Amino acid sequence: MNEHDERGTTMTGVDPGRLDDQQLMKELETIHRTRHDTLLYGSNDALRTHNERMAQLEGEYLRRNPRRFVSAGRTRDGARERAAAGPGDGRAPVGKWGPGDTGAGAPRT
Repeated sequence: MNEHDERGTTMTGVDPGRLDDQQLMKELETIHRTRHDTLLYGSNDALRTHNERMAQLEGEYLRRNPRRFVSAGRTRDGARERAAAGPGDGRAPVGKWGPGDTGAGAPRT
């Protein structure tokens, strides 16, 4: 086998290392958006391919962004603080919309 023989390997899409930052983010957004349906309704082969592609894309993102912002609420210490606060403390979960905003359409005050 020579170095260009790719039999036995599965590659879907463009090599993540060849995507520019905007293309990489678009690919990541798409694969995360389709994840749930692939898990619930995709064949085993489809799920395996999805897993491999997602790992490739996420790996490339992490390689390019080793010092990305990490929200304190998404760390073990942050989870411990939420657990210690207990239910009924009035704080909304920390997520995509930031502290205090669940994105459920509640008006901001």
